Amino acid sequence: LGMAASAALQRSVVSPASRHTASLIFLHGSGDTGQGARAWIKQILNQDMAFQHIKVIYPTAPARPYTPMKGAFSTVWFDRYKISNDCPEHIESIDSMCRRLTDLINDEVKNGIAKNRILIGGFSMGGGMAMHLAYRFHQDLAGVFALSSFLNKDSAVYQALKRNESGLPELFQCHGTADELVLYSWGEETNKMLKSLGVSATLHTFPDLNHELNRTEIEKLKSWIVKKLPVEAAKAN
Repeated sequence: LGMAASAALQRSVVSPASRHTASLIFLHGSGDTGQGARAWIKQILNQDMAFQHIKVIYPTAPARPYTPMKGAFSTVWFDRYKISNDCPEHIESIDSMCRRLTDLINDEVKNGIAKNRILIGGFSMGGGMAMHLAYRFHQDLAGVFALSSFLNKDSAVYQALKRNESGLPELFQCHGTADELVLYSWGEETNKMLKSLGVSATLHTFPDLNHELNRTEIEKLKSWIVKKLPVEAAKAN
């Protein structure tokens, strides 16, 4: 703790149309940016993913050397020894990013948003990051979503859940069967493991979808988001 607090992550924000009572944090895939993820979703939907009462935050991962790219700098949430579910996790980089993303969650809490009114998730590496953040450090969040994502075979997430006693955030997972980068079987195995450890998890399968997002998937995600973060009735003063 001797070091100065790390700078806040850059972020692209879609404000709610009316009163802000809930927040959604969307973590991009490796090499992308918050702006890029927002633009991609906007292109698929022909509009921003926006809500009456939910603020949507797309943070950008700071650039760091990334081993699968021979140490070239890339905007990734953490490092990996390789893109495989069969190797150890680079736990040091995962944990340091969990601290920075905790700052982002705390910013929302300071804005008066309760933890159980915050959802976190993402695409590919972003979904993996979200699962670490929620299931290891923030088990009181409203829910987690992971699109085309996976956890390594003996993930620290599984170790943490083996010791867990309390209620856990629900997981919404989507994966394409034609994914050549993050195999469908890796996503399926992650889903089974988390279920066996007490997580209420659903896996939506998209036949012929590669490592990408599509409209049906985002529409399904939006319905789930509104189910987890419903509009709150106005409180009588």
